[in-house]
Amino acid sequence: MAIETFYAGAAVKPRGSFWPIFRRAWRVYRAWRIKRHTRYALLELTDEQLRDVGLTRSEARREAGKSYFWD
Repeated sequence: MAIETFYAGAAVKPRGSFWPIFRRAWRVYRAWRIKRHTRYALLELTDEQLRDVGLTRSEARREAGKSYFWD
């Protein structure tokens, strides 16, 4: 009986929840998508537009080639 009570109490208090982990993963995914979209948009700009934002064509290519983790 004492063992059942012990396990019943442990089952009532879960260690963690799925939703906070899911929300964090979703935020990371969305940030990655936004960065990727923004970096690829640089490739569509003309040389004049790139000069306006202070980039060269090679810098835009380098930025678009970065992975998410290199910020």
